[in-house]
Amino acid sequence: MSEATPRRRTRGGGGAARRAERGAVSFETAKYIQRNIPNFEVLNEEALEVIEYNAETVLEEIGVNFVDNPAALDRWREAGADVSGERVRIPRGLARKLCATAPSEFTQHARNPEKSVVIGGKNLVLAPVYGPPFVRDINGGRRYATMDDFSKFVKLAYMSKWLHHSGGTVCEPTDVPVNKRHLDMLMAHMTLSDKPFMGSVTEPSRAQDSVEMCEILFGKDFVQQNTVMTSLTNINSPMTFDDVMMGSLEVYAKNNQACIISPFIVGGAMAPVSVAGTLTQVLAEVLAGVAYSQIVHPGAPAIFGAFVSSIDMNSGAPTFGTPEASLVTYGAGQLARRLNLPFRSAGSFCGSKLPDAQAAYETANSLNMGLMSGVNFMLHSCGWLEGGLVADFEKFVMDADQLGTLHGLAKGVPIDGDNLAMDAIREVGPGGHYLGCAHTQANFKSAFWKSDLLDYKPFETWEEEGARDTRTLAANRVTKLLDTYEQPAMDPSIKEALDAYVAQKKENMPDSFL
Repeated sequence: MSEATPRRRTRGGGGAARRAERGAVSFETAKYIQRNIPNFEVLNEEALEVIEYNAETVLEEIGVNFVDNPAALDRWREAGADVSGERVRIPRGLARKLCATAPSEFTQHARNPEKSVVIGGKNLVLAPVYGPPFVRDINGGRRYATMDDFSKFVKLAYMSKWLHHSGGTVCEPTDVPVNKRHLDMLMAHMTLSDKPFMGSVTEPSRAQDSVEMCEILFGKDFVQQNTVMTSLTNINSPMTFDDVMMGSLEVYAKNNQACIISPFIVGGAMAPVSVAGTLTQVLAEVLAGVAYSQIVHPGAPAIFGAFVSSIDMNSGAPTFGTPEASLVTYGAGQLARRLNLPFRSAGSFCGSKLPDAQAAYETANSLNMGLMSGVNFMLHSCGWLEGGLVADFEKFVMDADQLGTLHGLAKGVPIDGDNLAMDAIREVGPGGHYLGCAHTQANFKSAFWKSDLLDYKPFETWEEEGARDTRTLAANRVTKLLDTYEQPAMDPSIKEALDAYVAQKKENMPDSFL
């Protein structure tokens, strides 16, 4: 018979109840962030004017390429551009004039109207990681993503309080044929969540499928008159607009759906190493892309995008959370506001292979940069790992938890009667404490942001519970969330119509993994 070990006294009563309450699964979704703090601006008026002038010089003298897209070249020619081969040179002022018809803000409708979001103005909408071919978790390690992984991420996003958006390709499900996986991904967003989502951009016909599925979900007339999707239109920096992305943009713009026009910048590889040079190229590319969306359909929603990282000059690998990327992002935010366009940038960026200290430092820098720069739509706000190659389950819930701090910071400092706390200061007086005063008792539950994940317990309690680190706590939370997931209700006739659409589409084409 083994010796009995002494039992430490466990905490109970109110403290235990409060810990149980914090550990309970919540399905509440916070409203998109509405900033009550100023944006951080690094460029003065003179610098902004120089960059804007140089960007239009790039468009007029150097030009941009619209490749493998004769129809786009014809549209540009008719709009007044100088077209030579696939090179489009845009006269000074033309792109800016065309961009003026894009709305400064718009509503993206969710199938649950309470979760619709307004993109633009002082608002910040948070969406999860996008595009990784690999996933990682604490038990399975790094592996190719599957459709089951994709569905789990959609469920986690749906259950995450601080995420406002379901995202798009939260990971790339490699067990489904390339030409059919967009159908399964859209079905997951539409049925496993009731938050807003993104459409496919990997081929124009897949963008059209996205529109048609939304017409089943929302109704055709509603889709034509309202925005129900965002889509990520990457520019092949430097200054190249390929036919696949532009073809998808054409589909979405014609159908009044939003496009994020986003240069993909790795400084020193896809853009100059200097901040001012990178900002010049970013602005030139966005001007051309947004202008083209307005040529296709004046008034189509468009978002000024800026995905920016620096580069490790020894390995060539992208780096994240750096001061240079922050400066570009701050400057891009100023340029977007001067164009009166919503701004997309930042995220939970890091180059780390694991959700470790490097990941935490770089992610914190990138998230705070996004809030302070005035971002309106933050893709990749949780789950990003290894330079975007990996969607990590534990990091997803770690990041999603920390997004609550952005909500708290964005509130600013309210100056009104109760917040001034003069009654509390009078009640306590010199030498007292505030724990029992009336003001504290009335406000203690909502006074401070509380993490649903991090451990603030005393050492003895932490040790008794297994001395768990943050990744272990996150793994437990992933399991708990998925075990308690409940699918949001959907009209059975709409679900049947979506199932029939997907089945017919799949039957009409052979599998392709290219």
